[in-house]
Amino acid sequence: MSVQIRKAVAADVSRLREIIEASVRGLQANDYSPAQIEGALQSVYGVDSTLITDGTYLVAEDISQPDPVIVACGGWSKRKTLYGGDQYPGREDSLLDPARDAAKIRAFFVHPKYARRGIGSLILEACEDSAQAAGFTRLEMGATLSGVTFYKAKGYVEVEDQAVPLGNGETLPIVKMTKELK
Repeated sequence: MSVQIRKAVAADVSRLREIIEASVRGLQANDYSPAQIEGALQSVYGVDSTLITDGTYLVAEDISQPDPVIVACGGWSKRKTLYGGDQYPGREDSLLDPARDAAKIRAFFVHPKYARRGIGSLILEACEDSAQAAGFTRLEMGATLSGVTFYKAKGYVEVEDQAVPLGNGETLPIVKMTKELK
């Protein structure tokens, strides 16, 4: 398999929605209840079109096929929102100051058929490099329980457990994590 990383564009949105749903249902089932997964898909997880507009959301395409297919996505943000797609009401899109604020690592999802092949690592490295090139020296994220081990292996440190309220009355436990860039 050959993978190519590129910036997401608006035409990718329908495929990104498919990747997000497949990833959540396939890779988070051991960490979250069915009710939490459904609530998160309805009210938190989703495409953040601001990341696409800002040019900070990336996709990984399997280019070993005649027609390349998106198999994963993830991004970083220069805005205050820590997590949540367009439908999430807790968004805060004001810009961060790279001199004092941490860039946000956002919305990483890998299709289960392509999990554990290093694709998430490729996207994360590209995001970290891009945020650093934009002047940021720190990163932070709201990691799902399913992603904590991965992010720890990439140098992120757990700083706070959080509970995200979901539209169906459930809560979604996540872990705020940070990393200093060198």
